Amino acid sequence: MFNALVMEKDEESGKATGSVKQLGLEDLPEADVTVAVEYSTVNYKDGLCLSSHGGGLVRKYPHVPGIDFAGTVEASSDDRYKPGDKVVLTGWRVGEAHWGGYTQKARVRADWLVPLPGGLDTRQAMAVGTAGFTAMLAVMALEDHGLEAGHGPVLVTGAAGGVGSVATAILAGLGYEVAGVTGRPETADYLKSLGATQIVAREDINETTKRPLESETWAGCVDAVGGAMLARVLGQMKYGASVAAVGLAGGAGLPATVIPFLLRGVNLLGIDSVMQPYDSRLRAWQRIASDLPMDKLEAMVQPATLSDLPQLGADILNGQVKGRVVVDVNA
Repeated sequence: MFNALVMEKDEESGKATGSVKQLGLEDLPEADVTVAVEYSTVNYKDGLCLSSHGGGLVRKYPHVPGIDFAGTVEASSDDRYKPGDKVVLTGWRVGEAHWGGYTQKARVRADWLVPLPGGLDTRQAMAVGTAGFTAMLAVMALEDHGLEAGHGPVLVTGAAGGVGSVATAILAGLGYEVAGVTGRPETADYLKSLGATQIVAREDINETTKRPLESETWAGCVDAVGGAMLARVLGQMKYGASVAAVGLAGGAGLPATVIPFLLRGVNLLGIDSVMQPYDSRLRAWQRIASDLPMDKLEAMVQPATLSDLPQLGADILNGQVKGRVVVDVNA
């Protein structure tokens, strides 16, 4: 028997609640690889899955959420993995349509796993998680489209969140000048500790303007907000610069014009971490191991246990989680 955070729906109210329960191996879904989970984490999407309505993501109950996990292979019917191998899983709708990582044992398809890269342990991998993985995909996309250090500041919106924190640390570690946008003034010192050299107040950049173009300010941008802020930022990009769009904390709409694309050659790059191909996943995790300063990563970490998850799910939806939560499923 092992512990898992199980979401169950009350048939009368239609609302789901989560609690730590004991399960057996026979309860796990059928798949190729059984993993002894060591750590998981909390992302915005986890907050949705932990909510009373499942955020529209959970297909059926009872359900074990957790879109990320890292651990050790216990059993495998796939030749790519053998008992004792350290592995990481992010994406593939695990934790949504398929049981996820808020458990001491998980069973998943081999295609969904990535070997833990050298230089990272399972706890560090979950300090990274989907948020950090997405941040690295964004940085790689910006670099692939010409971003170079010394060409001006790189803007990171939602900088104190999970994606923003890791993006800030990676970019600063690579020698970029980083400007972090936050609506929480109390996080300024935290962002500076990650390497941000400039703090931009959210209200200074969150309102739409009638001018389709403003002064060329940013050499690149990792945007976790979307909405009016993204529209405003597009008009502030330097000629030929790119914005990597990774989130929609400020809304899914985009009240923008095509003028920045036509007159400044600005690029808007969509970043998806869920269905990312295997080779791209490997490249990103290898870059994380080499380019993310581990001391900066540790400074982001908030430890948690399975029993903390219902409250943390509500907190992250309310914008009250700073940095990265690492869930020790065996604590």
